[in-house]
Amino acid sequence: MEAIRAKLIPLEQYRKLLNGPELVSEWLMVDQTMIDTFADATRDHQFIHTDPERAKAETPFGGTIAHGFLTLSLLSTLAFDAMPGVERTRMGVNHGFERVRFNSPVKSGTRVRGKFRLVKLTERVVSLQSAWDAVIEVEGVTKPALEAHWITLALLDSNTV
Repeated sequence: MEAIRAKLIPLEQYRKLLNGPELVSEWLMVDQTMIDTFADATRDHQFIHTDPERAKAETPFGGTIAHGFLTLSLLSTLAFDAMPGVERTRMGVNHGFERVRFNSPVKSGTRVRGKFRLVKLTERVVSLQSAWDAVIEVEGVTKPALEAHWITLALLDSNTV
């Protein structure tokens, strides 16, 4: 909770993020343990994700790759690292995606980072809907692994309106 509170900013400051500079996360390692754990959680044990020797021999990737949905799910942790929250937020939720593209694989043992740009902000009395252009980059790779238009919702504490 302390880490969350430390990243909260006033609404006036949050508004200034609209069409502003990209917010960039730290690098995050995607290793085989992460991939295997995701495979267990989703029951997707396709060899391109979970069998390093076979993936090396039978795919153009040279080894295993992360699931596309694992890459997508990393938006949450990368966003938490890069983006501030708004004071008075009592809960944040994913509202959805208008577009998601998986452009290149994330190979096991590589690092990724997120880049986020606030492109739309819809203010309501009890919520803020934020639309983000989001990109996940792979270190040393030109083409991003993922590009998405992501919509989040911050539910505000109405007691302090």
